[in-house]
Amino acid sequence: MTDLNELSLAEARDGLKAKTFSAREIAQAHIAALEKARVLNAYLLETPDRALTMADASDAKIAKGDAGPLEGLPLGIKDLFCTEGVVTTAGSRILETFEPHYESAVSANLWRDGAVMLGKLNLDEFAMGSSNETSAYGDVISPWRRQENGVLSDAKIVPGGSSGGSAAAVAAHLCLGATATDTGGSIRQPAAFTGTVGIKPTYGRVSRWGTVAFASSLDQAGPIARTVRDCAILLGSMAGPDARDTTCVDLPVPDFEDAVSRGVKGLTIGIPKEYRVEGMPAEIQKLWDDGAAWLKDAGATIREISLPHTKLALPAYYIVAPAEASSNLARYDGVRYGLRVPGKDIAAMYENTRAAGFGREVKRRIMIGTYVLSAGYYDAYYVRAQKIRTLIKRDFEEAYAAGVDAILTPATPSAAFGIGEKASADPVEMYLNDVFTVTVNMAGLPGIAVPAGLDGQGLPLGLQLIGRPFDEETLFATAEVIERAAGRTVLPKAWW
Repeated sequence: MTDLNELSLAEARDGLKAKTFSAREIAQAHIAALEKARVLNAYLLETPDRALTMADASDAKIAKGDAGPLEGLPLGIKDLFCTEGVVTTAGSRILETFEPHYESAVSANLWRDGAVMLGKLNLDEFAMGSSNETSAYGDVISPWRRQENGVLSDAKIVPGGSSGGSAAAVAAHLCLGATATDTGGSIRQPAAFTGTVGIKPTYGRVSRWGTVAFASSLDQAGPIARTVRDCAILLGSMAGPDARDTTCVDLPVPDFEDAVSRGVKGLTIGIPKEYRVEGMPAEIQKLWDDGAAWLKDAGATIREISLPHTKLALPAYYIVAPAEASSNLARYDGVRYGLRVPGKDIAAMYENTRAAGFGREVKRRIMIGTYVLSAGYYDAYYVRAQKIRTLIKRDFEEAYAAGVDAILTPATPSAAFGIGEKASADPVEMYLNDVFTVTVNMAGLPGIAVPAGLDGQGLPLGLQLIGRPFDEETLFATAEVIERAAGRTVLPKAWW
């Protein structure tokens, strides 16, 4: 029998329903796997006892015929989601002792449907990063390695960020799926880097309640999994109305899994000419062309479109996101919870706590955000960035009004890079990793990254599909066509 941690989430679900194996057995298989892969640093906290207790409860429900949609399926939880009674750090020293007395809406929905928690996953500090090198608890290492002439390199590769722990754990079969968050590409970019599937839903599809905030008008939770179908299953449980989050829409949750097999016949797929950026590697261009050909062969119409304000998205994003971050992170002052470093007075205590608790990248973004919101610069930077955001949203609206059903683009400008290759360089170079993804967050649209091939060194490459608001179903159907045409991206034999 296949090792239980090598099953897809859908295969594991079906096996549990058929009683081919138990929830305890599949939990034990994943616990053993993550214990052997600690060198990846994907998990900040393992919760094996809780996992086995939850698995036993699932076995009892399955025996009684009372199983939920995710009954007995072991998942990893990004450490940005508050988990009752389990430390939630957001990858930061300032929250290293924070133990919530409540459950995030996302994780509560997963437990309601029977999922099992394996532990809390590493991430860039407060979700600020594109490589998972800003975590206060160490870098996450991708399970992938470069290959040259069939020989594996010893160089360590980043898994992408900020949801690098989620992507690495899924790719390395350390969980069946994982929760993640996306502010400017933090689900889609790490999914593309690790050969996994990740969807950033429409803003408002999933409640943000109980999720540590980075930039409130951009943040959205979603799943990372090994297949399109697995992502559809997970999003079906994560999504739904929540009166505690005023930005969460009161809409019914569609049957996302049913949409996976719809196909693309009769759909029109847009190819935005502005995404053909200068210096794009030939292998990324070929991947994009291949994706368009696969969709055309499956019955879709391919049409070139224009999104003229694309070039302004990245600079506008890096004004809006830090501005909102500077406001959200003001609450971490050593008074109410988390780290406290004493000082001679309360002002000194604030300064000492924040200096000791925040990492370099978080401090950089707080300073940028405070600057663009300050008197004399608010209109020049923040207001102008918000106007550009409106224009970006309008570009997409016009494309969809003209009959486009979804938009196909590359997910990233390259395959994953080595640890340390960009972190010590100009931070703008790191920010450029988000060039294809930030427009989706600025416009509040759904986007999915799906594996579509390997680069010349054997590392995964992904394609991105961008959909109409609240039309994740079309994204799942379209992504499944690409997944089927490209073939599942399989991680080579574990090297750790």
